[in-house]
Amino acid sequence: MSNYQSANGKGSTSRKESTNRTGSSSKKVKIIATLGPAIQSAAQVRALVESGANLFRLNFSHGEHQDHAERLNWIRSVERELNTPIGVLMDLQGPKLRLGTFTEGPVILNNNQTFTLDLDPTPGNNQRVNLPHPEIIQALEKNMDLLIDDGKVLLRVIEKNSDQIITRVIVGGEVSDRKGVNVPEAILNLSPLTDKDRKDLKFGLEIGVDWVALSFVQRPEDIEEARDLIKGRAFLMAKIEKPSAVEHLDEIVELSDAIMVARGDLGVELPAETIPATQKRIIQTCRHNGRPVVVATQMLESMRFSPAPTRAEVTDVAHAVYEGADAVMLSAETASGDFPVEAVDMMSKIIRNIESDPGYHAQLDINRPQPNATAEDAISCAIRRVSAILPVSTLVNFTNTGSTALRAARERPKAPILSLTPNLATARKLTLAWGISSVVNAEFTQTVEITPTALQEAKRQGMAGIGDTVVITAGMPFGKPGSTNMMRIEVVT
Repeated sequence: MSNYQSANGKGSTSRKESTNRTGSSSKKVKIIATLGPAIQSAAQVRALVESGANLFRLNFSHGEHQDHAERLNWIRSVERELNTPIGVLMDLQGPKLRLGTFTEGPVILNNNQTFTLDLDPTPGNNQRVNLPHPEIIQALEKNMDLLIDDGKVLLRVIEKNSDQIITRVIVGGEVSDRKGVNVPEAILNLSPLTDKDRKDLKFGLEIGVDWVALSFVQRPEDIEEARDLIKGRAFLMAKIEKPSAVEHLDEIVELSDAIMVARGDLGVELPAETIPATQKRIIQTCRHNGRPVVVATQMLESMRFSPAPTRAEVTDVAHAVYEGADAVMLSAETASGDFPVEAVDMMSKIIRNIESDPGYHAQLDINRPQPNATAEDAISCAIRRVSAILPVSTLVNFTNTGSTALRAARERPKAPILSLTPNLATARKLTLAWGISSVVNAEFTQTVEITPTALQEAKRQGMAGIGDTVVITAGMPFGKPGSTNMMRIEVVT
């Protein structure tokens, strides 16, 4: 019996009997690694997986379609070679708000001077510049702020007209062509999906990405717009990087399949000192709703050019793990850095160290959300209690859609979760979720020997041995989605 379908779903590969699945069972918090120019082959992708990467991010803000297609092919070849599901996340660029150009290059804006932003496409000077976004002018009001170049320059609106805004420079500095603009206090009448995003999304779905990360989310309606385009062909992750998204957090989390704490733009648009508390709130909200949550941006930034991180970066990753994040993400560290494998390896070491701390699970238990009045939540809550009382080595869950596995992960049990599913898409989805590793086999919908199959797979994955206790959950009638209603405690013989 084959234990894993190939990526194209048309074949299968054999599994080595004693495989420890590329380290996935040795850590519960997952790692997303961004692919870019620093990674040039499938062999390098494999090295990242063997160091602890569980998913890969394709950043559509950079690179051509053929670059991303080649990288996805590398991922799928490694997936087949290692016989383990690997998730692929496409990250859409979203609308980029930028200034126009200047006649004679960079200009210096001085504190307290006035500076006008208008719809005139003529190159600007130190008194005015084109702002080719009428929706910004429409949304801004007197006393609202604009941030230029990631907040290096701060402007405050003192007058608004139909085709321009006049501002006072609060924090001056150098401004040059096409620098980015942030407007944290305004909700812009902009779709999060530009024409470029729509073309990129169509391409990404065609080549078979598993997750789509939606940038520039401002309100719940943005999620619905993206879902209408995706039509169930991939899972949707909302990036929280706008203050308005934080204000609508509960609704956005409910409508999304997962959330990313995108601290880059979020750290520009919110005061820096508020980011830790905001991150904690987002993680808690996601856990309450059973949605996987990713913490991203500058986690090991110094490892772009250094083989070792700073102590502050190590602490940052550790805090995300302690707070209950499902995954942490590396961006430039693996996409364009000098030490991509070392960065993944370091992140894996930090995660394992925190997970070995007795205080880690105690902290997770304190913040455990209340279960809903459903059979799935009752069983998920029960297996957490059982794994705390008995020396359980593995929790084996039969699942079609992954929903029950996600509810089990929401409980943050001490034992790892082994998901047995007939659906490769489900297994790739679950690569994002805390504590879950998966085996794919079409026969999991047909088997009636639940206990022998679960124990056999736990042994094959190196997650249980003779004499170990295993907890098994499934639904009866077997194979019916959303019907999990059975729990068994078994000893491996």
